Amino acid sequence: MLIALLPGDGIGPEVIAETVRVLDRVTDQLRFETAPVGGAAYKAEGHPLPPATLDLAKRAKAILFGAVGDPDCDRLERHLRPEQAILGLRKELGLFANLRPATLFKELADASALRPEVAGAIDMVIIRELNGDVYFGEKGMRKTASGRREGYDIMSYDEDEVARIARVGFETARARRGKLCSVDKANVLETSQLWRDVVIEVSAEFPDIELSHMYVDNAAMQLVRNPGQFDVIVTGNLFGDILSDQASMCAGSIGMLPSASLDANQKGLYEPIHGSAPDIAGQGKANPLATILSAAMMLRYSLGLAAEADRIEAAVATALENGARTLDLGGKLTTTQMGDAVLAAL
Repeated sequence: MLIALLPGDGIGPEVIAETVRVLDRVTDQLRFETAPVGGAAYKAEGHPLPPATLDLAKRAKAILFGAVGDPDCDRLERHLRPEQAILGLRKELGLFANLRPATLFKELADASALRPEVAGAIDMVIIRELNGDVYFGEKGMRKTASGRREGYDIMSYDEDEVARIARVGFETARARRGKLCSVDKANVLETSQLWRDVVIEVSAEFPDIELSHMYVDNAAMQLVRNPGQFDVIVTGNLFGDILSDQASMCAGSIGMLPSASLDANQKGLYEPIHGSAPDIAGQGKANPLATILSAAMMLRYSLGLAAEADRIEAAVATALENGARTLDLGGKLTTTQMGDAVLAAL
């Protein structure tokens, strides 16, 4: 099975390298091809998502993605910035459903920003819609009638887009504890009112799932007040981006959370939710566990290798239980040493 490796920028190559070591240990069914993406691709080929990279992503069974973001590219035109690579992949591959599990490993209770008794209850999946909202709506800069500069980004969803992601939310809840919380801002935004209406309509197909609704500002508060109340959260692109990063710190570190971005047929792009962290790139300080756990999701969702996925997740838990910690977790292990710890547990 062909896996596209897109290491990207900053710490991306470092965490991808450790993840490949782990994958090679648990299965011999994979073959890897690597291609540039993000700032690295722009510097090499003049575009953050070169045609050859996109072609590899389309041919592959799944994509393992590092991170994009390079300060050297911050002043480029928007369509040439590194971040456009991930947006382009989502659009070209139809990756509309982003699954971000947030679970606190009991060994990391002291690393959470929350009290241990609160943090210990975290066990949720945030499902973020990826193909709509302000990220893909009409945007630009213009002049007002008085000649002042004005930036605009249009938020929109149609009912089919909402129904599609809502079904992913309900199906995910059905496989877990049967509770789905839909997060919106229906008291202010017409887009959110449509979102809520359609989610309620789709809920008729899932009478066994307990559906609730929450405004996004309240959801942000509840994530730190009582995160244990959440089983599955489904929300739009903008709100999901913010809430999932918040959940990562509740669960100990942004270096711990994996993600999967799936199309309608379970082909996916798998990446850690952290960024490229250019300030620590090349120093061996990055935590590879989020990428390693993303690879476990890849094995389970796209490749049908659930037993191998279970082995990786168990090995990560064992490594943490044995005291393995990178800098972000209050420890001293390098990126490679953390990879070694997972391999030893395997």
